[in-house]
Parts: sequence; structure tokens; C-alpha cells
Amino acid sequence: MNDHRPRRPSRPGGSRPPQRGKTPARPPEQDPARMAALETLRAVRERDAYANLTLPGLLRKRKLDGRDAGLATELAYGTCRATGLLDAVIADCSGRDVSEVDPTTLDVLRMGVYQLLRTRIPDHAAVASTVDIVRGEAGSKLAGFANAVMRRASERDEQEWVERLAPARDTDPVGHLALRHAHPRWVAQAFADALGDTGGGLAAALAADDARPAVHLAARPGEISNEELAAITGGDEAPYSPYGVHLEAGAGDPGDLEPVREGFAAVQDEGSQLAALALTKPEVTGSDTRWLDLCAGPGGKAGLLGALVTLDGGTLDAVEQSEHRAELIRKVTRDLAVTVHVADGREPGLEPGYDRVLVDAPCTGLGALRRRPEARWRRQPSDVAELAKLQRSLLLSAVGLTRSGGVVAYVVCSPHLSETDGVISDVVRRSGAELLDAREAFPGVPDLGDGPTVQLWPHLHGTDAMFCALLRVP
Repeated sequence: MNDHRPRRPSRPGGSRPPQRGKTPARPPEQDPARMAALETLRAVRERDAYANLTLPGLLRKRKLDGRDAGLATELAYGTCRATGLLDAVIADCSGRDVSEVDPTTLDVLRMGVYQLLRTRIPDHAAVASTVDIVRGEAGSKLAGFANAVMRRASERDEQEWVERLAPARDTDPVGHLALRHAHPRWVAQAFADALGDTGGGLAAALAADDARPAVHLAARPGEISNEELAAITGGDEAPYSPYGVHLEAGAGDPGDLEPVREGFAAVQDEGSQLAALALTKPEVTGSDTRWLDLCAGPGGKAGLLGALVTLDGGTLDAVEQSEHRAELIRKVTRDLAVTVHVADGREPGLEPGYDRVLVDAPCTGLGALRRRPEARWRRQPSDVAELAKLQRSLLLSAVGLTRSGGVVAYVVCSPHLSETDGVISDVVRRSGAELLDAREAFPGVPDLGDGPTVQLWPHLHGTDAMFCALLRVP
């Protein structure tokens, strides 16, 4: 949380330019939490790693738990989320573009400025630990540069920095809110377009997307109820999904929970659960035993749908182009009536005639940025057009594989209109499929708008920003 303490006015002038020092000393061994966070940031920068996949392994390797694990998690994920805001502050304090700063020093400075602006860590501790780490990683001269930057950054709180650096709210509301809530401007604009709002609604959506999310679990149908899962894990039953459980953010690695280890439950956002379940809601006449998940990796929705169709005596085919991800699906769906096919969903080579087909299409992932903290800075606007082309091809393939009267669910974890309404309107026009009112497939979920498609939001539903459209094949 922010600690809005009064700060002294900023001192004028720039800092000394960074210089390479002598051979770095060993990193400070007394600060294992910060060093684990730094190694995560380095992996994200150097290898395009995912923070939420990298950090848990480091915590186990270094035997960090309790407060140390909590601090490492907060610093790694929080720094990744807030990178754009942090870089703006660092650039202002250093008098240079962050591209001119030594990369390792920049990683440490981002983590240090994050502590100043978004945690209750005392300023002196944030400054001292940052300078110590830079000295150990990059040498004494760069430590002096880091000290100057950190001291300037400490002169304002987050609100004051936003007022100094962000575009004026009255002339550029999207740009202002983008910096305030640490989002690239184009992502904030995509949210605004989907919401039809550049004021309070957009601010609430970006703020919720900038917060650390709770962990969501899905109980496997036929194995355990969500009531039992909540009791075992100490969580709460989800408000909308009959299989969902919510755990508090920072409750530890959910993969260590016994129900997850044993395959009775999976880590899955409640919005993903609801989108998968929506496929099962519309009635179909005749047979209802042959289902297909056309883009199944890594297997979360295939596990849920596979369990449901197995209980009803049916089967699920799961298609995945990558052998590695196909193997993940096999592990998730073991003991279920699920057959995994390694194929391209656009031409999977399967016999048509499916009763229900899910297209959980590859997308920008703009709806899950709160769970993938580095992704907001990695995606580019140029990604959208190519993904939308792929999405249309996959959805047309799904329609062709579905029998007359069958149902197709199109799902993406993005609110970008090019990936949602744009894809649906094009495919409906080209295929003649009937667009159903998907709101009826989300019983008990409020604030679903005018339909017929459904867009979930973190600030309205506590879920990722999942989009779902339902089509009936003619």
C-alpha cells in the first residue's frame, strides 16, 4: 500500500552520470529477499522469463519462507507491475533516459523506487539497501549514482510524482490514468474503448488491474466440492463459480497445497472457470457427449470440461500445437475421458460433428495483466492484428467442426475490441452462425452489460478481464 508521507520539495539539477566501477564485490548476503527479487527481475529482462514462474523456484532453492518470501514476492511482482511509473521517476531523478542506465543498476533502482513509492519500508532502509546492492553488483561509482537517484526519488510520494510527471487529467484523461496506475497508454486506451469510459470506470478498472490479485482455485467436479476445498485450504467459496475457491494474495505457493498436488484442484482464475462453464449452459438437441477444446494448452479449461463430460459419459478431444503443452494437458486430464491431439487448431484433422466446442484462443492477455506483472510492458500494439487474424481462423475452424445445432464458445483473456467484438462480428457474418445471449450462461453474475457477449472485469467481478461469446451453428 502507498504511504503518503509529506516530503521535501525536489532539489533542482541532475545527478552525476553513471560510470562503470571496478570488479563488483559479492552481493550482500544479509538481504536474501531483495536478492531473490533482483534475480527475478534480471531473468525477466535478460531471458523474457515470467516472474510468476521464476520466483517460486528461487524461493524454494534459497529456502525462503515467511516474511522473507513475502518481501521477495512483493518486490519482484510489484516492481514488474509498476515498471513504467518507476522508469518515469528514475528518468526524472537522473536526468537521462533509462535506456542509458546500466541494466543491472536499473533493475536495482526500479526495486528501490518501488519500495519508496508503494511500500511502508522506511526511506532510509530503501535507500541504504538499494545502494548496497548496486555497490555489490556494479561497483562504488554506480552506487554513488544510485544514492543520488534514490534520494531525489524519496523527496516525493507516489501521488506527487504522478502529478509532476503524468499528462494533465483534464486534457488527456487516458494518459493521466495510464501513468497513475502503471499501464502503457495503449493498454489503458484499449480498456477505455471496451468500457466506453475515460473517467471513474476506467480509473477503477486500471486500479484493480494494478493490484495484487487473490489466488483462485477450481475444485475438480466429481472429486471434491468447493466447500470441501475451501475448508481444506482455509479459503472462501467463490461468489459465482460453483467450483471456485479464493485464497488471500500472498498465501504462499498454491502448487504446494495438497489438493492441487493430488490433482483434486487446480489454480484457475474464476473468470476462466465461468467462461469454460458457459459452453455447457445452452441446450442442444440430440446427442451431447462429444466435446472439443480446440486450443487446450496448458489444460486448465480442458481439466474442468473433461471432468464434467466424463461424469456424463462423454468424451473431450483436446488440441494443442506444442508437444510440451500437450504433455501438460495429459497430466492435468489423467484419468479423464480426454484425448490429446498435437495439431494446429486451424486444421486439426479431426472428424467434424462435435456437440460443443471451446475456442480459448491465443490472445494479447491484456485481461490477465494483474497475474502476469511483466506482460503489460512486453506486449505491443502491433501484436493485436496478427492475433486477431489467428483468432478468426480458429473460430471459423471450430464452427466447421461443430454439428448443426451445436454450440461454440469463443473465449479470450482480453478486452481489446479487435480481439472480441471485431472477431465475433466477422465470423458471424462469414459463417452464418447465430450469436446467442451469453449473459444467460453466467447465472448470478452481475454487471454484464447489454450483451449479447460477456466481458468480465477485475473491478466489477474480481476476475481477470475474460471475454466470452456463444455461437449456435446453423
